[in-house]
Amino acid sequence: MAFLSEADVEQALLDQLCTLDYNIEREEDIGPDGRRPERESYDEVVLKKRFEDAVARLNPGLPWEARQDAIRKVMQSELPSLLEENRRLHKLMTEGVDVEYYAEDGTLTAGKVRLIDFDDPANNDWLAVRQFTVIAGQIKRRPDVVVFVNGLPLAVIELKAPGGENATLAGAFNQLQTYKQQIPALFNTNALLVISDGIAARVGSLSADFERFMPWRTTDGTDIAPKGAPELSTLIDGVFEHRRLLDLLRDFTVFGETGSGLIKIIAGYHQFHAVKKAVLSTLRASQRVVAEDPAAYGLPSVKGQPPGDRKAGVIWHTQGSGKSLLMVFYAGQLIRHPAMANPTLVVLTDRNDLDDQLFSTFSMCRDLLRQTPVQAESREHLQALLNRASGGVIFTTLQKFGEIDGPLTTRSNVVVIADEAHRSQYGFKAKVDAQTGEVSYGFAKYLRDALPNASFIGFTGTPIEADDVNTPAVFGNYIDIYDISRAVEDGATVPIYYESRLARIELDEDEKPKIDAEIEEILEGEEEDVRERTKQKWATVEALVGADKRLRQLAGDIVEHFEARVAALDGKAMVVCMSRRICVKLYNEIVKLRPQWHSDDDNAGAIKIVMTGSASDPQEWQQHIGNKARRDLLAKRFRDPKDPLKLVIVRDMWLTGFDAPCLHTMYIDKPMKGHGLMQAIARVNRVFRDKPAGLIVDYIGIAQNLKSALQQYSRNDQEKTGIDEAQAIAVMMEKYEVVRDMYHGFDYASALNGTPQQRLAVMAGAIEWILDLQQRLAEKESTAEGKKKAHRRYQDAVLALSKAFALASASDEARAIREEVGFFQAVRAALVKSSTGAGATQQERELAIQQIVSRAVVSTEIVDILAAVGIKSPDISILSDEFLAEVQQMEKKNLALEALRKLINDSIRSRSKANVVQTKAFSERLENAVARYHANAITTAEVLQELIQLAKDIRAARQRGEESGLSDEEIAFYDALAENDSAVQMMGDDKLRLIAHELLVSLRENVSVDWAHRQSARAKMRVLVKRILRKYGYPPDLQDAAVQTVLQQAEALLSGWVGSHGGTS
Repeated sequence: MAFLSEADVEQALLDQLCTLDYNIEREEDIGPDGRRPERESYDEVVLKKRFEDAVARLNPGLPWEARQDAIRKVMQSELPSLLEENRRLHKLMTEGVDVEYYAEDGTLTAGKVRLIDFDDPANNDWLAVRQFTVIAGQIKRRPDVVVFVNGLPLAVIELKAPGGENATLAGAFNQLQTYKQQIPALFNTNALLVISDGIAARVGSLSADFERFMPWRTTDGTDIAPKGAPELSTLIDGVFEHRRLLDLLRDFTVFGETGSGLIKIIAGYHQFHAVKKAVLSTLRASQRVVAEDPAAYGLPSVKGQPPGDRKAGVIWHTQGSGKSLLMVFYAGQLIRHPAMANPTLVVLTDRNDLDDQLFSTFSMCRDLLRQTPVQAESREHLQALLNRASGGVIFTTLQKFGEIDGPLTTRSNVVVIADEAHRSQYGFKAKVDAQTGEVSYGFAKYLRDALPNASFIGFTGTPIEADDVNTPAVFGNYIDIYDISRAVEDGATVPIYYESRLARIELDEDEKPKIDAEIEEILEGEEEDVRERTKQKWATVEALVGADKRLRQLAGDIVEHFEARVAALDGKAMVVCMSRRICVKLYNEIVKLRPQWHSDDDNAGAIKIVMTGSASDPQEWQQHIGNKARRDLLAKRFRDPKDPLKLVIVRDMWLTGFDAPCLHTMYIDKPMKGHGLMQAIARVNRVFRDKPAGLIVDYIGIAQNLKSALQQYSRNDQEKTGIDEAQAIAVMMEKYEVVRDMYHGFDYASALNGTPQQRLAVMAGAIEWILDLQQRLAEKESTAEGKKKAHRRYQDAVLALSKAFALASASDEARAIREEVGFFQAVRAALVKSSTGAGATQQERELAIQQIVSRAVVSTEIVDILAAVGIKSPDISILSDEFLAEVQQMEKKNLALEALRKLINDSIRSRSKANVVQTKAFSERLENAVARYHANAITTAEVLQELIQLAKDIRAARQRGEESGLSDEEIAFYDALAENDSAVQMMGDDKLRLIAHELLVSLRENVSVDWAHRQSARAKMRVLVKRILRKYGYPPDLQDAAVQTVLQQAEALLSGWVGSHGGTS
């Protein structure tokens, strides 16, 4: 008995929604067959009366026809794709529906029908329905809780009981994906999805992958629930409080086109609350009066700043946690805020490629911004763009602000939004050129001169350094912080490991690059092209780093390391070099080792250099120098996990602001420090499928600089970045020993280097060994939960080992145990594949962690349990006596049992359409027998006997038709009628056969293509079945159940009928 059932979790959630002022209803009360029906049929998903009442209440000045027109536009689907339709309806819900109507004086008038009241949440109708049933065609689904606002289904919540075997977040997620496929209408107006196992809880958008479902750890943005605390109640309070849910719907949801199609994004809790604080701080800074006292903002750092100081503050949200979108949500809120009187927003970056990346994010979200952003092409263009009365989202680089004659605008509703607000170029200090005596200033001064009354807000992915006085002087203090450790805890980013491979490059002392303090000074400051021309010291180091012998060794080591990495963890890598010359030389060395990786075509090849250049660069560089279109093409290829482009070499392109989640390794061969280093390594911290972490491989000696850069971070952050790879190796060895110990007493050595025949035999022995071990472990457990865990112990241990191996796969220690890990994984795969309900979900298949192709495995295919027992997959419909006898005689009883279980399961599933009643009965018998065995209620020999009997019964059931003169389809209807024993006794066998025949003929003649979708057609079929049953005197008290089963059976056979008989419509 579960400690907490799913119904308990559901009840607790509904009680909580009740305290948040939601009405609670049950499907059995308000469903089509309920006491107070609120919809006519199960395929309707909008509660029409509530919807019509709300539209009337919110639009009292509009005539009935106009309101009906708006309702029609919502109720009728217009677009074939669910996401496209969701975007259309999102716009109608947030902006209102445009309608035309004739006013009382007869003039044609345009109006807007509001569907939701965003100003007064209490003016809406809030409802949560448990077990809301939807039928689409032959499919009936019952999501746990659906939340309605004004009769429109805005949220679907799927719950699992804590502690159940498949009661996982992934299980709840997969269920929602099934609902989206099978009952898409329920999701047309969806705002968000929630999954929970009663303890952990996640919220995601309609298009989010499993890893993009995120926790919501706060209700007010100040108190963050500690990791490990129950998450569901915080999420429900944090997301479903009326005001917050409406804000999320209108101001924190965007749709965007990506390379793989349309996606929908909802803000995370850190973005939602940071924006709220930032807007208040901006209103304070621009002297627009806010009702709250600034002291109540919750952050003492901004509290001390006076109103009207033009410094809105700095938001530090660690890289990879969605900083660009955070800026979009902030911009959208500011534009909408009445106190800002339609502000002009100037978005500032300090590099053209960053400007392009951020601009494309903002452009993607123009619906939220309610305008199209523009990019300033030149200083003159910038001046023209700023010469406006109000409004506008203008993108520019810092360099376009130079000395000017006077202010570009003196308005105070101008906000400058700076990306990476800590760059050295922001500065007021005068610099005097020693040669010419000319005085110049940092761009920050020119910016202030151009926009004297603007307010400034800075966004950064790395903290402000302790000795940086410019950033606070321009922007003010912190508004909000979302650091590395919280991002990793939330699953917004992954930790970063560090591996030094300096020792792998075996050079004489005098050939090793010396990187001294003087060289570190040249790392910050001027643009790199200037640096390369002017700094002799840089050139000296560059010559040592780029020496032929060293690059040959480097290329060899990178190839070997990278191939070992991708064997265990699907993904991509980036190499960072010191100069463009080295980029080209390293490319040539790698291609010498792996010629097949090269291609002259930008659309093909596994390795590319991404760099800029000009016609005056050496001829051999030219193939690698491309325009923006080439870089965009390579970026698109590199971001696509399926594209063969796996390795890119860069100097400084793509080291900031570039997002490729499948990138998991960065090879650094360039001196870097501070912000630059932290931003570069964050390229590998993006979440991708089940990627456990990113890895930085150091060939030049950045360890000390990494330590220094991390000094600005908290201790927790330091523990999640630059983690020594030795830790990953230690964990891997520990997990390896756990699995190896399970084989204590079993010799699998010949699996690693024997003949294919020997390997298969060892494989079979290993599977038998593990099954036996788990059965013995289960015997020692007293609880059902304990027994379940015992039967999964090996699978779970190998999964943990696979994850640890993926992290350390390129290490010498991993190489040493690689074959064994492959063998362990193959045994696990065979066990997982054989368990009931074969066929992994898409979610399970799309993993980054790879199965190691070990010599222990005969082929790359998962070893099939049947092959391991030596059965050449027999025709499962036969299950002959000889075959069953052979199974019974097998030495390896556990293996025989698994094989038979798999065969019977496949056999039952192959008949699932043909005979619904039989399928159900046989499935129950199979599950029951295996469950009793797992609970140690029966022995291996007894369960084998039961399964053999079951196989014989299945075979007999197949032969029944031939003996009784009935077709398979007639047998199926006969079983539907004979499911109840008392019906058989009262009616007799012959009469039931007669009814079965007539049912088949009548249903077949009357079936229409859409009967499963149309309520009227289904009602007609129901009447037809009842009439036939009544005609033959079928017991009235059993009729309802029989009608239900007969229709179910008809639905299962329907596809075959409609295809072959055409059917009437």
